[in-house]
Amino acid sequence: MNNSPRAFLLGPLLKRVSRSFYLTLRILPAGMRDPIGLAYLLARAADTIADTSLISPQRRLELLLSLRAQVNGAPDDGALARIAGEVAGQQAQPDERALLESLSDALAILPQLGAQDQAAVRDIVTTLSTGMEFDLRTFPDETSGEIVALKEFGELDRYTYLVAGCVGEFWTTMTYAHMPGTLKAAPDTMLALGVRFGKALQMTNVLRDCARDLRIGRCYLPESMLARHGLTARDLLRPESSARGRPVLFDLLRISLALFRDAVDYTLAIPASAVRLRLACLWPIMIGLDTLLLLARNDAWLDPAKISKVRRNDVYRIMAASLPMVVSNGMLRAWTSRRLRAIEAEISGAIRP
Repeated sequence: MNNSPRAFLLGPLLKRVSRSFYLTLRILPAGMRDPIGLAYLLARAADTIADTSLISPQRRLELLLSLRAQVNGAPDDGALARIAGEVAGQQAQPDERALLESLSDALAILPQLGAQDQAAVRDIVTTLSTGMEFDLRTFPDETSGEIVALKEFGELDRYTYLVAGCVGEFWTTMTYAHMPGTLKAAPDTMLALGVRFGKALQMTNVLRDCARDLRIGRCYLPESMLARHGLTARDLLRPESSARGRPVLFDLLRISLALFRDAVDYTLAIPASAVRLRLACLWPIMIGLDTLLLLARNDAWLDPAKISKVRRNDVYRIMAASLPMVVSNGMLRAWTSRRLRAIEAEISGAIRP
């Protein structure tokens, strides 16, 4: 048995902190697992720093930027000790503490990767942490009782790139590097589709988590879109907010569906013979579309007690259903088309006079 820090971090600890993502990671081709797994661990550590509300936003930002600097080659053992001392002890989950206390070992894996993988991991962690920085600079302290909304859709679009669209780029870069010849389409085409794939998943998260985000002062629904329907961010906290806010939900669902269509095109551009890579793309699409369908049917979508979330048993059902369709473009296209039409029908039915 390999008891090295690398084996522990990219094995048992990654499994415990990544939950459903680990299922996807396990089916990836071997050469892709370590760089993607390491990127996940570093990004997860950064996200934990950014989300630790018992520490002031300004201090979280300082610690986040110090971790980013180390990922980019500026070693600072004192900063790692501060992260372990100030942030790790605030975590209720022991695995989150273990990750923050193991950052030195995680960073030591980075120079063991090939030069191209090192650069890609640094780029993705830098971009993801920029999205976290955006949150800390844009929104108020979670305990302040204030709510701040994004101004325009362009801000939301940029945010979805920073925290997820960039992952589509990274994933595509890893595929070209570790599975040469697999993707027949031009890299520029696949990179653009990959960005939209990632944005689709993040738009799903934004809409699903809206009620909870509002209660920590974060409104990702743009003010300009709310204003068109006579709403403000604070209005969304009132009991009748779900009904009044459904036109905004539907506007954003339509945008999300267009993004998911490109995610499906991305998946279909992967040869049917690359089953593992296809499954790694198909699962989040299926879970995401099922989540959007739940949202479209949820009359209380802004009630934090009634979040539209796909249950674990349904995730296993999705995984089982994916196996026969993953090798068939026709079956894959048919399933996703049915889901897209079902969501569109919910939107059309709800807004019909």
